[in-house]
Amino acid sequence: MAQKISDFRKLSKKFLRNGTAILGIALLSFFIVIAIFAPFIAGENGDNPYQIPRVSWSSKPIAPTAEHPFGVIGGRDIFYGVIWGTRTAFQLGLIIASCAAVIGILIGSVSAYFGGWVDEVLMRIVDIFMSIPFLVAAIILTTILGKGLDKVMMALIVFGWMSTARLIRGNILQAREEQYVLAAKALGQKNFIIIVKHIIPNTIFPVVVQMSMRIGSYVITAAGLSFLGIGAEPGYADWGTILSYSRNWMTMLDQSWFAIVFPGTAMVLFVLAWNLVGDALRDIFDPRLRN
Repeated sequence: MAQKISDFRKLSKKFLRNGTAILGIALLSFFIVIAIFAPFIAGENGDNPYQIPRVSWSSKPIAPTAEHPFGVIGGRDIFYGVIWGTRTAFQLGLIIASCAAVIGILIGSVSAYFGGWVDEVLMRIVDIFMSIPFLVAAIILTTILGKGLDKVMMALIVFGWMSTARLIRGNILQAREEQYVLAAKALGQKNFIIIVKHIIPNTIFPVVVQMSMRIGSYVITAAGLSFLGIGAEPGYADWGTILSYSRNWMTMLDQSWFAIVFPGTAMVLFVLAWNLVGDALRDIFDPRLRN
C-alpha cells in the first residue's frame, strides 16, 4: 500500500511539472467550474434546464447585447446554450469514452488471454467494425435510431470500442508471459481473476491516455451530427445545435458571426484541454518518453 502511495506521489509530481499538463488541467478546470455553476452563470430553464429558452420569435440573428452577451440565433439565447452545452459536452465525452473503453477492454483482454480460435473470431469482428468509416457508421446508425443525444451516444459507443480492443490486446499479449501472470496460473487462480486482478491493472494506462484524447473527438463527432440535424433535438443545449442554427446565415457572416465564434471557441478549447491532458499522460506513462 505504501509503495502504491509513493508511486502515485511520484506520478503526480511528474504530471504537475509538465507544462502541457498544467495548461490542460487549467482549461479543463475552467470548463468543470462552468458546468457545475451553469445554473448560477446562465440561469435555469425551469421546464427543462437543457432546453435553450426562446427569447425571440424572429429567426434573424440578434447581435450580442448586455441582456444576451453572446447574441441570439433562431430565437435562442446563445449564452445559455454555450454554458449549459458544457454539461452536455462532459456527459457525451465521459459516457461514450467510458462505455467504449469497457467494451474494448473486455473484448481485447479475452481475445489476447485465451488466444487461438477465440482471438481469431473476436479480431475478425473487430476488423469488420473497423472497415466501416466511423463518421459514416455513426451517421447511418443515428439516422436509423432517430434524434436525441441518447441515440447519438449509443451510435458512437457501438462504433467506438475497436481501437481500445486492439490496444489492450497488444498489451496483454506481452503481459500474459510475465512472471506474475505465470505465478498466478501456477497457484491455480481462475482465468477471470488473473485477467481482472493482475493483467488489466498493469496494462490499463495506455487505455486511460487514449480515453482522455478521444473524449474531444467524440464531442466533435456528436456536435457534427447535431449540426447535420440528426443529433440533438432542436433547442437542446448543445454546441452543435447552436452551430446548426447558423447554417441559414453562412452567407451573412457579418450578421451571424457570434453564432459561430462562441460555440466554436468553446468546442475548440474543450477538445484542446482533453488533448493536452492526454498528451501529458502519454509523456508520463510511456517509458520511451519519460526522459
